[in-house]
Amino acid sequence: MEFLNQWLWRHEYWLPPGVTWKDMEDLESYPLPQDLLPTLGLALAFIALRHVFERLVALPLSSWLGVRDRVRIPAAPVPALEDFYGSRGNQPSQREVLGLAKQCDLTRRQVEVWFRCRRNQDRPTNTKKFCEACWRFAFYLTAFSAGLASLLHSPWFWDRTTCWKAYPRQPVQTAHYWYYLLELGFYWSLLFCVSVDIKRKDFKEQIIHHVAAIVLLGFSYCSNYVRIGTLVMLVHDSSDFLLESAKMFNYAGWRRTCDFLFVVFTVAFLVTRLVVFPSKIIHTTLVLSMEEFQPFFGYYFFNGLLLVLQGLHIFWAWLILRMVYKFLCHGKVEKDERSDEDSDPEEVGEEEEPQWERRKEALNCSLAVLANNCVLSNLTSQRGTASAQPSKTR
Repeated sequence: MEFLNQWLWRHEYWLPPGVTWKDMEDLESYPLPQDLLPTLGLALAFIALRHVFERLVALPLSSWLGVRDRVRIPAAPVPALEDFYGSRGNQPSQREVLGLAKQCDLTRRQVEVWFRCRRNQDRPTNTKKFCEACWRFAFYLTAFSAGLASLLHSPWFWDRTTCWKAYPRQPVQTAHYWYYLLELGFYWSLLFCVSVDIKRKDFKEQIIHHVAAIVLLGFSYCSNYVRIGTLVMLVHDSSDFLLESAKMFNYAGWRRTCDFLFVVFTVAFLVTRLVVFPSKIIHTTLVLSMEEFQPFFGYYFFNGLLLVLQGLHIFWAWLILRMVYKFLCHGKVEKDERSDEDSDPEEVGEEEEPQWERRKEALNCSLAVLANNCVLSNLTSQRGTASAQPSKTR
C-alpha cells in the first residue's frame, strides 16, 4: 500500500496542478479506491442473479414468445474422433483428417461430416441466446432508468460546464455512488463470464470494451470524475437495451417487431455514440475542462480511455451500417452484424448452402450414426474377410 501511495497514487499524476489529496479530505463524501471493493462481490451476486433470472424469467418468456431451437442431428459415437475433438480442436487440417480416416477405417468425407455434426452440437441454441439477451436487456433498462432518475435533478445533466466547477472538490452523492457500483459490478460479471458466454465475431472488441469500461469507471471515480462518468454511463445504456430487445424478438421469430426495434436502435446508437458522445462528452473533457485547470497526466489518461471507447463505437457503427444496407436491399434484418453472429465460420457456410446440400448433409449425418463407429467398422471388415475365406477353399 505504501508503494502505491508513493509511486502510483501520487497527486501529481491524478489531480490538477496545485491540488493534493489532503485538500479533498474535508469533503463530506470523499471518493476513495477502497469504496469500489464491493463491486467484486456484487459481480458474483450478479452472476448468481443471472442464473436465477434466466431460469425463472427468461426461459418461460422464451417459451411464451415462441422461441424454437433448430433440430441438430448428433454425431456418431466415435471415440477416436471424440478424443481428437476434445484435446486438439474442432477444426482438423486435411492431413489430420486423412490420418483420422485411416485410423478409424472411414472415408475423408465421413470424417469431415462427423466434425461438422459435432460442431453443430456445441453451437448455442436460440433459447440460450434469448436468455442471455433477456438478462442484458433487463439490466440495461434498469440501469438506464435508475441513472436517468438520479441525473434529472443534477445541474451537470443540463449544463456541461458545471461538470468542472470546483473540480476536484466535488462531493459524491449516494445515488451516483450506487450507480457506479452497479455498473462496475455488472461489467466485472461480464468479464468473469466471458469464457462461458456465447463467443461472437467481435469477441476481442468486447474484451477490450469491458476492460476499458472497468478501468475508465474505476479511474473516474477515484479521481472524482464522477459527474462526467455518470453521463458516459447514461449515454451507453440509452441504446444497449434496444439492441438486446431486438435480439430477443429475432430469436423468437417476430420479424416485424425485430426490424422495428432494430431501426430504433440504429438511430439511437448512431446519435448517442457518433454525435452526442464526441460532441458533448469528449468535447467537455478535452476543451471545457481546460477552463478550470491545466492539463496533467490524469487528464490525458482519462481522455485516452474515452477515445478508445469512441474507436469501438466507430467499429460497431460500421457493422450496424452494413446491417442497414442489407435491410434496405432485402427488406429485413438477416443477421446481427454487430455482435450476435457466432464466431465459428461454419455457421455462415451452413446458411448459404442450397437446400439439397443441407438435406444431403443431414442424410450423411444419419448414416454416420450407423457406419462411423470404429469398432463396428472393424467388426464388419473382419466378418467380410471370414466369409470370403470359406468360399476360396470350396
